[in-house]
Amino acid sequence: MEKMKKPRSSAPSCFGFPISIFFIVINEFCERFSYYGMRAVLVLYFKFFLHWDDNLSTVIYHTFVALCYLTPILGAIVADSWLGKFKTIVSLSIVYTIGQVVMAVGSINDLTDYNRDGTPDRLSVHIALSVVGLILIAFGTGGIKPCVAAFGGDQFEDDQEKQRSMFFSIFYLSINAGSLISTVVTPILRGEECGIHTKQRCYPLAFGVPAALMAVALVVFIVGSSMYKKVLPQGNIMVQVSKCIAFAVGNRFRHRSKQFPKREHWLDWASEKYDNRLITQTKMVLRVLFLYIPLPMFWALFDQQGSRWTLQATTMNGDFGNMQIQPDQMQTVNPILIIVMVPVVDAVVYPLIKKCRINFTPLKRMTVGMFLAAMAFVAAALVQVQIDKTLPVFPVAGQTQIKVINLDIAEAKVNFGPGLHDVSLPSQGETDYFMLDAASLKTLTVSYGSRNKSRTLAALGQKRYTLEIKNNTVDILDELVLDNISSKPEEGNNLIRFINNLPSTANITMNNINFGEVQTWFASNYTAFQKGTKKIVVTDSSSTCQQQSIPFGFGSAYTIIINECGSSGLKIRYVQDIPPNTVHMAWQIPQYFLMTCGEVVFSVTGLEFSYSQGI
Repeated sequence: MEKMKKPRSSAPSCFGFPISIFFIVINEFCERFSYYGMRAVLVLYFKFFLHWDDNLSTVIYHTFVALCYLTPILGAIVADSWLGKFKTIVSLSIVYTIGQVVMAVGSINDLTDYNRDGTPDRLSVHIALSVVGLILIAFGTGGIKPCVAAFGGDQFEDDQEKQRSMFFSIFYLSINAGSLISTVVTPILRGEECGIHTKQRCYPLAFGVPAALMAVALVVFIVGSSMYKKVLPQGNIMVQVSKCIAFAVGNRFRHRSKQFPKREHWLDWASEKYDNRLITQTKMVLRVLFLYIPLPMFWALFDQQGSRWTLQATTMNGDFGNMQIQPDQMQTVNPILIIVMVPVVDAVVYPLIKKCRINFTPLKRMTVGMFLAAMAFVAAALVQVQIDKTLPVFPVAGQTQIKVINLDIAEAKVNFGPGLHDVSLPSQGETDYFMLDAASLKTLTVSYGSRNKSRTLAALGQKRYTLEIKNNTVDILDELVLDNISSKPEEGNNLIRFINNLPSTANITMNNINFGEVQTWFASNYTAFQKGTKKIVVTDSSSTCQQQSIPFGFGSAYTIIINECGSSGLKIRYVQDIPPNTVHMAWQIPQYFLMTCGEVVFSVTGLEFSYSQGI
């Protein structure tokens, strides 16, 4: 008699795959684009928009990431015990989308910029919206994380093992494609300038595009609803395991007297209520969990790529020839290296180790992975040492910092009082910033030859100043200007100001940014510019002159002195207040390479190790 064949599902298919899985793959690509795109710019949003310091930005960033990895437990319980996978994905995707929209709205500078000066007047509103948005995103992305892949697996019949296996490969590819593309795109969007009243870094666009992609992911997933095979919730294994452990502990406590014989394992005290299969599986899980106690340290290091390593890149030079790399774009090095390293390690490294007859067990591989992660941070530390050498020193409590600029063609001397710093300046010369004891700094004397001028100083405090001096016909100029800089310029910008050394007031423009009417021998405020050369236009009472500036790099500050504007053109002088970033971002590649090698050896092997322990 001919064997009866199992009836196939009537669900529509394409190339042997249920059509429903294509909706799931597209959904996953859009969701991962949304998540990684938002996360790529998050720490810089904290630092430069919300104005949190590096430490607070790092703490909040990792708190958010930790919450994203804790909420899958809740998502799995809800899906398996109550709503089922489909309803859980739809419900929490709505929460996820709302969270992304709230983040995008919270990053709109003009929302509370009532006086239109380019700075939010109620930063607390933006902080509140951002925190609410992040919490919603964490519950959304974490809640659907354990459901989507499993829901995709549910679409296949038992005799479609090959197609199911290929689906998971495509599914994993969509995850990496979404994360890689978004990590390239959203930093570019962030680097654009947008705004209603004032132009700022375009965080609303950087968060808005991921929000739109999450909305697309939700719509695509719902459109495929009629094609899905929806398995009813059958109870969550984690709940059963927890109840088994709780019963074993309670039962053992109730039978702690010596009159009760000992059992081989403390979980065997659950045998009165639970079957041997569940108890055995729980023993396996606990054995693996015990061995995995140190493993969160690896992922804690790994996720520093999005926080500390990105912040490190903000103090580096991102000029790659024709390309300017944003600090948050350096995170793309990891997925690019993953694509290269996984086949290399599997096809070349492991076979060579095997030929050398080295027993490279899963546990040894994971140990090597953790060691490589540690070495990545040694490399990062070496890079940071070089960066620290280029960073400016700012005054601390009890100190004042002063730079002297001689605007005259004659030599000059400046005395800051007994026991303090004395300087001699050549014609049109300047000093670097030097430290003075704020409490002892009470007077200063400027000398041009036999001509002197002294003045008494009020308490200057923990700040930077520039002392402009010039030997005028009537008197000696000794203008003390507060520099108002307490750190490197943000986001690799260059801070530029002008000193008018012309005999009359001048209107100064640089790349269409007008500094206004700058009076003779006075300084303008600093204004931020991106890298590259700029067009300088100066108009005084008698003429208009223009000239291309020197090429500015990343993170510098300059005082540009206008010395002459006339028939011979514009003559200017550059005084460097803060040096540009000189350590190139390419020096971060070794630490990314070591971390990626650690990830390939550690993460992939971790699954194999867990399985072997279960056997």
